[in-house]
Amino acid sequence: MVARVVTVAFQGVEARRVDVEVQLTGGEAVMVVVGLGDKAVAESRERVRGAFTGLGLAMPGKRIVVNLAPADLPKEGSHYDLPIALAVMAAMGVIPPDALNGWAAVGELSLDGSISSVAGTLPAAVAAGAMDLGLICPEACGPEAAWAGGTRVLAPRSLIGLINHFRGTQMLSEPKAGPMLDGAQVPDLRDVRGQDQAKRALEIAAAGGHNLLFCGPPGSGKSMLAQRLPGILPPLSAAELLETSMVHSVAGLIARGALTRTRPFRSPHHSASMAALTGGGLKAKPGEVSLAHNGVLFLDELPEFSAQALDSLRAPLETGEVMVARANAHIRYPARVQLVAAQNPCRCGHGGPGKGWCGKAPRCQRDYQGRVSGPLIDRIDLQVDVPPVAAADLALPPPAEGSAEVAARVGQARLLQTERSLALGEGAPVLNARADGDFLQKAADLNDAARGLLTRAADAGHLTARGWTRAIRLARTIADLEGAASVGRIHVAEALIYRRVGAGAEAAGGS
Repeated sequence: MVARVVTVAFQGVEARRVDVEVQLTGGEAVMVVVGLGDKAVAESRERVRGAFTGLGLAMPGKRIVVNLAPADLPKEGSHYDLPIALAVMAAMGVIPPDALNGWAAVGELSLDGSISSVAGTLPAAVAAGAMDLGLICPEACGPEAAWAGGTRVLAPRSLIGLINHFRGTQMLSEPKAGPMLDGAQVPDLRDVRGQDQAKRALEIAAAGGHNLLFCGPPGSGKSMLAQRLPGILPPLSAAELLETSMVHSVAGLIARGALTRTRPFRSPHHSASMAALTGGGLKAKPGEVSLAHNGVLFLDELPEFSAQALDSLRAPLETGEVMVARANAHIRYPARVQLVAAQNPCRCGHGGPGKGWCGKAPRCQRDYQGRVSGPLIDRIDLQVDVPPVAAADLALPPPAEGSAEVAARVGQARLLQTERSLALGEGAPVLNARADGDFLQKAADLNDAARGLLTRAADAGHLTARGWTRAIRLARTIADLEGAASVGRIHVAEALIYRRVGAGAEAAGGS
């Protein structure tokens, strides 16, 4: 007799079906696990044996063969403990052989028979629902699995509770979804004195989802501004919440099923490696760019990051996903982020004469800023100089306009983008920063004056082909903030200024 239980193997945020087959045969009383499992899977033998002993169950005095099919799919992690134990118990007759029909299972076993939490429960529940199966998971993961919606969930505390449930002596109730948290308190833009141009750039970036670079001396408020960006961004939509939560689930960052609609804000230290930023390591876990999916990735002290780590972000910023390649697998993670970066003008922090005390300018500035490659800079839509805050600004009372007022304008601009996307036949809302091809041409219809200004900037060598497209996207966002139906010359002029293109100065007026 062969007992079978369904479980999953994780490839990125995708959970692929794995059938756990157990057969009891004659021979030496050992347990053999086959099917391309890693060290944690191999150690399942001892955890299952210990859990059985903790419950007072004796392992059968036969050879136990555990096959994880398909055999050529790599299996990693401790979540195979529970399905292996259930299949062994079904083969032994401890639970009815047909009781596990219609169920998938994930969970790690403790030596006393309790079931410990594992990462990836939410994508496992989504995959189980897609296979028309229910999911058996640890009690601690039940509120997380319940967010899948429409998937039956059993969340026992221990193996004995699960055995009693299948025998009909103690019925387990389905867990409720975890709480929806408000998220951490985000600082208010009202705290920032002066820096009107930087605030304007922050608002434009938030409205269209554009990448942003602040450049200024220490203490000018670059990090302060970036930390207030989540406070003016709209909350995650239902679809975005599920996408983001599945990444966080695989990374083991969801506690007791608690989710939040606040957009992720990740700020890795500049010593982070390429694998830390884009994902990788022994088990190809998601990196910072994926953990910030649908949110903000803030890179402070941008030139201090290694060139290899920064250049690894170039493809994700364009495609919205990152591919982690391994010899035996290619793992794909979503990485649709808004990049916000900050840097000093030069190594000493202040720049040349008139800006501070650096006596090596402009060479110091050129060498320092040259650590960031041109192709990466070309992917940043807004590049803003942040000068030191004047004493007069510091002496003034806090500004009347804070995050709430800016967030209202950002929300209205994004609503226009959503309505435009649906009107032009897109299946989902498309932010201006992601608009491309025919959709961009229809969405950002430039008048003759605007197109002429953009053409002169390109002819002067100030714009690459990518820069041309990004300037149009940026101008479309500026027009949306004004509620303008078409993109005019003044919108293109401001977009070119933020891309540090001198041709923008030509726009003295007109629309």
